[in-house]
Amino acid sequence: MNYAELAASARGNIGPYCKACNKCDGRGCRGQIPGPGAKGSGTVAIRNHEAWQRALVNMDTLHPYFEARTGAGVLGADLSLPVMIGPVGDVQRHYGEKYDTVGYNGCVLRAAAGAGTLAWTGDGLDPQIMTRSCDAIASLGGAGVVTVKPWDANTLEHKLGQALAARPAAVAMDIDAAGLPFLKGQNPPAGAKDEVQVAEVSAACHEQGVPFVLKGVMTPRAAELAARAGADAVVVSNHGGRVLDGVPATADALPAVADAVGDDIEILVDGGIRSGLDVFRALALGADAVLMCRPFVVAAFGGGEEGVAAYLAQLQAELADTMEMCGAETVADISADMIFKG
Repeated sequence: MNYAELAASARGNIGPYCKACNKCDGRGCRGQIPGPGAKGSGTVAIRNHEAWQRALVNMDTLHPYFEARTGAGVLGADLSLPVMIGPVGDVQRHYGEKYDTVGYNGCVLRAAAGAGTLAWTGDGLDPQIMTRSCDAIASLGGAGVVTVKPWDANTLEHKLGQALAARPAAVAMDIDAAGLPFLKGQNPPAGAKDEVQVAEVSAACHEQGVPFVLKGVMTPRAAELAARAGADAVVVSNHGGRVLDGVPATADALPAVADAVGDDIEILVDGGIRSGLDVFRALALGADAVLMCRPFVVAAFGGGEEGVAAYLAQLQAELADTMEMCGAETVADISADMIFKG
């Protein structure tokens, strides 16, 4: 099954907001919240996708024959490819009734672990989302990344304790989730965090030997603060345009963030990445790995665990093909000079 076949199979099982488009570029769901769409004008998700397409790669096959090796070391784990499945906090609210969040998390966690990579689980107002996702990760020997939202201190302490008890590959905080429309004015509250508060979360993770990732970083300044606060990685992310309209594409923000802190911490990126070619572009622009979310929801609704595994295999094959056509034998060989500068 390729992505187009999975999307066709998902139609009728997903929605009404997500249309399971053949090209998941933010146009079909523009402005749909609840749903996978972007906030306000709905153009940020569209811009995310378009920015990767503007990054043209330098084809260069004047090199010895090799078969590309897509393995990557990320967050202390050896992954089969530099792609992880991003988190969804409330699947039924945004995508439909076929999966609740517990069932969806189990699906992507198992499929990712079977393919040699990691899925991230989300967080939400329903406390069972965190409880059950941590149980699922613990049952897989920690093969997953738990994401917690920037809750008030008491809620955050409780949820962080749950996350660390699962012994996950890492814990992440999507600090930009404070801007999600359906979290504003809710109980428990969520809001911005300063460097000291982020450092406390980072220290709690490190005390348990678990890496900490800060998701939702879009400027060099924020990346530098995250590094100073002890984060092991940042995710260059605008939350798919779901938290603030009028922001740049992640592909455009990535190089400056990587230049600022890429020697100190790992750089991850999400937003509009849809192919192995896009993964290559992201790595050439400074990322160590990428997160992809919405297409994996479609893959799960269209084909379950097999569908998720099939899409991962498609991405790996596309990445390997691009590497071979651009002269990068390993992921570490992908460099900035493989992006066309004309």
